[in-house]
Amino acid sequence: MNTKGSVAPSRSASSEAFWATWAVVAAFGTYFCMYGFRKPFTAASFEGEPVFGADLKAVLVASQVIGYTISKFAGIKYVSELPAARRAWAIVALIAVAELSLVLFGLLPRSWSMIALFLNGLPLGMVFGLVLGFLEGRRLTEALSAGLCASFILAGGVSKSVGLWLVNNGVPDQWMPAAAGGIFAVPLGIGAWMLSRIPPPSHADLAERSERTVMNGEDRRILLRRLAPGLVPLVLMFVLLTVMRGLRDDFAPEMWRGLGVEAAPRDFSVSEFWVGLGCFAMGGAFAVIRDNRQAFFGSLGACAFGFVLLAVALLARESMDIGPMAFMVLIGLGMYIPYVVVHTTVLERLLAVTRERGNLAFLMYIADSCGYLGYSAVVFSKGAIARRADFLAFFTVFAWISVVVSIVSLVGAWIYFARRSRVSCTTPAVS
Repeated sequence: MNTKGSVAPSRSASSEAFWATWAVVAAFGTYFCMYGFRKPFTAASFEGEPVFGADLKAVLVASQVIGYTISKFAGIKYVSELPAARRAWAIVALIAVAELSLVLFGLLPRSWSMIALFLNGLPLGMVFGLVLGFLEGRRLTEALSAGLCASFILAGGVSKSVGLWLVNNGVPDQWMPAAAGGIFAVPLGIGAWMLSRIPPPSHADLAERSERTVMNGEDRRILLRRLAPGLVPLVLMFVLLTVMRGLRDDFAPEMWRGLGVEAAPRDFSVSEFWVGLGCFAMGGAFAVIRDNRQAFFGSLGACAFGFVLLAVALLARESMDIGPMAFMVLIGLGMYIPYVVVHTTVLERLLAVTRERGNLAFLMYIADSCGYLGYSAVVFSKGAIARRADFLAFFTVFAWISVVVSIVSLVGAWIYFARRSRVSCTTPAVS
């Protein structure tokens, strides 16, 4: 078990390779299985009477997102403060609460089922930060985090495939989410145990990346005050990415229908496999760049590249030069490359360059909480709920706005951190 303030001694190359592989498998498996408690319900149509005058599925999605958003805000404090030795147990406890809420979803009348999904979202939003805490502050953090991020890209499609498979095999809509969670429960427990066995960062890791500390309230205020001018545009970009990702993920069947295709179970998994593979390669590539300043600014460039891909996909769709599967893959790559690079590199190398006191989970939860708050607002908007028949057009307009605003935000962040790094930041020596 990791313990607060512990540091592992230097390790041999073979030992490093073993524990890196172990960590990737553990992080990927744990977070992949978490999606089995969160996303399978989105594969069902939940057709029937409107609830509170709105489409039932949109209400269910919104209810879970509200709980998930509250969880992200709570994670700013609790995840950044939780000692390393308690993370694995916390993951298991949170997942148990999520599964009990899915059982409640099956028991409640349909008109009240949104309560269960709200309760389902409350614990799940903190799992990512707990898993990430086992991976940050290491020379291989980008590669390890890329494996973690590949899990939520691939898991989004696979969990919907599992949900649709259960429904097609006679499991009622209201019990399908709990049944899917049961499938993923045991492997998630194994993944959490594996996470608990990962050694803490070595002396060489700390020398190159900086020590990551548990943060109290004063630590959080100081870090935000010092980095705010550069963080604000990065968080704005991340909010737009989170909204696009949520719309594409939660309303994937509607997007496929807008493209003229009724998606089969395998389509969700196939599209996300290629997206996950591309993002894993992009995110992990930064692990070979030892210079923290070069890696940080290179990651901002990678984010810009993602938005270029997104624009290419939108233009190709407007000219009808791209098929449904290619469009879904290219759109996924365009939004997930910057989304993943923020998780794997941007914030990790920002701490390494500035040597500020703090941890990656805190910065990530600032971005995540704002992102999901933005997504909650969009899902609750009249257009996102009432116009599902024209959902692809709604998504396209939002994507174009996101491309323009995000590129401007990236330029602003680049200028600020370039000026700051020239004045006050030093790059740690390369080992």
